[in-house]
Amino acid sequence: MNRIIIDTDIGSDIDDAMALALAMRSPEITIEGVTTVYGDVDLRARMTRKMLQYGQREDVRVYPGINKPLLHNREIWLAGHEGKGILTEEDVNLEIESKHAVDFIIETVMANPGQITLVPIGPLTNIAACIIREPELVNNVKEIIMMGGVTRLGDNGASLATVEHNIVSDPEAASLVFGSGAKIVMVGLDVTLKVVITDEEQRRLHETGDPLNMALARMLEEWFSFVKKPKTFMHDPLTISLLIDRTLVRTKKMKVHVEYDHRQKTGQTVAALSDDGNVEVCLEVDQDRFMKLLMERLTTI
Repeated sequence: MNRIIIDTDIGSDIDDAMALALAMRSPEITIEGVTTVYGDVDLRARMTRKMLQYGQREDVRVYPGINKPLLHNREIWLAGHEGKGILTEEDVNLEIESKHAVDFIIETVMANPGQITLVPIGPLTNIAACIIREPELVNNVKEIIMMGGVTRLGDNGASLATVEHNIVSDPEAASLVFGSGAKIVMVGLDVTLKVVITDEEQRRLHETGDPLNMALARMLEEWFSFVKKPKTFMHDPLTISLLIDRTLVRTKKMKVHVEYDHRQKTGQTVAALSDDGNVEVCLEVDQDRFMKLLMERLTTI
């Protein structure tokens, strides 16, 4: 059994909501709580609470976290459709916790040494703040399985961007986390851009008639409209899937540092092979087996 805390910027891209749904539908995973980060964290928390309601998991608590980058020096990007098709006017009163996400993460990890996996699928601001407040967290967390970064070291490297959203949104926080010595699995664009969901899967989700799947289908439709394509990438669900089947990916042990400066959209993850590296970098993925797992978990109700 994997006990996890999901740290998410749910609400813009569809993949955070899909990742939360996959975790809810996977008996191998116990969700200890969900924390939100980046931008309107209260809105993200209410969206999370609504998705948990759809999935009949109201036992899971939601904790809003830090809304700005660590140094307050980066612009916040929002798609503009956050909450659309999911939240109603009445949902402004959805219950979210008053305890801060950073407090919840520190308390939970430190009270359960070696038992809690952190799964950050947004910018790393909350995780960096936890390490600053409690440096021993890196020795007590089981591992950090994170979506973020890109190394361009896989077979698709030449076609990839040099930076990735979660890292450039707070490169100072990312630099601190990678350099902390914590045990990390990095699920970056090297593998996530190989896992694609289309309008065909959207129709399958809607046709189940299940409230959670129908909400996902609405969010997929909104995102397809935003990107002007009938397909998108399952970055965050792939990250969650490693808690179910680690053999979906092939990794290499590396050290990773983040190169950045004062300009917006800087924050390149530079990785080098190292026998004593603290980061397992995902470089290959069995995309067909992953998509089969994802859709079976969501549609088998």
